[in-house]
Amino acid sequence: MSMPNQSSTLAWNLLFLCWLVATVAMLGSLFFSEVMMFPPCIMCWYQRICMYPLVIIFLVALFPLDKNVLKYAQPFVYIGLFFAIYQNLLYYKILPESVQPCSQGVSCTSDYINWFGFFTIQMLSLIAFSLILILLTLFKRNISK
Repeated sequence: MSMPNQSSTLAWNLLFLCWLVATVAMLGSLFFSEVMMFPPCIMCWYQRICMYPLVIIFLVALFPLDKNVLKYAQPFVYIGLFFAIYQNLLYYKILPESVQPCSQGVSCTSDYINWFGFFTIQMLSLIAFSLILILLTLFKRNISK
């Protein structure tokens, strides 16, 4: 059995970190809605639809390391990141309330948590998708060497 090279080890570690971020984001969203009883808005649902499959995609791509994972993961990451950016623009009132898709039910700008005056549920989602995108970019650079 041959030893994995340093490039493969780094690629595996980057993919593992992607899985870890996606898993923490998924469990966090479930904690907020199922334990804390914060109902998700429509934009939160769209982001969940993009984040939850990433947990499985990254896990399957780890054993054995699948360098084609970008084909499957990137669309979910880009779409989820789009919704996360859009929701944060609404939350910080950069976009007018009239373009808010949450006209009925829970508002997209609900302020359930606000840690340190900055970390909201909306911002946590943006951070998670951004971090996954950064890690996938590093993964792509590593495998193309």
